[in-house]
Amino acid sequence: MIDIYVYIIIALLPLAALMLVFQVNPYNALVIRAILGAVAALVYAVLGAADVALTEALVGTMLAVTLYVIAVRSSLVMRLGILKEVEAETENYFTELIAKIRKVIDKYHLRLELVEYPNQQALEWGLLGKEVHAICSKPEELKLDSKPIYQTTIRVHRLFEIMQKELTASETNVTYITVPNQEDKH
Repeated sequence: MIDIYVYIIIALLPLAALMLVFQVNPYNALVIRAILGAVAALVYAVLGAADVALTEALVGTMLAVTLYVIAVRSSLVMRLGILKEVEAETENYFTELIAKIRKVIDKYHLRLELVEYPNQQALEWGLLGKEVHAICSKPEELKLDSKPIYQTTIRVHRLFEIMQKELTASETNVTYITVPNQEDKH
């Protein structure tokens, strides 16, 4: 006869799975996935399948979660191309803009990675060559008494939707471009 605690442990499996499915934050989902694997290994061990429990603990929990961490960490990044040298009169505004972009993408559990380019042409080629997801260009003309408006060009549609909704027009002009694939040219 199986004791009541086994039923309680088994009931944790669908509960943890349901929590995993509805989790928005990918890092919290990884923790819940590890808990799900540990509970499954515990169930196997209690029911007498020690070999399956060991396999679940090693492969299903430790290895899978480690690989998920690597995949999530590398995929949740926004690479923003910027010019290496920012003009002195616009440096404060540029720093504010980068801070606002960082704040916006933090809401979506992304990390901002700044990639510096030596000149405007290299910056644009970085976007077209898919080295970066977006570029932030210097303002065309500066007016003496107003903030400069930077041009942010984005090639990833989801990032464009987020930035267009979150950033105001007084900070930057956000535009979307479609970059053709290299395979399409041949």
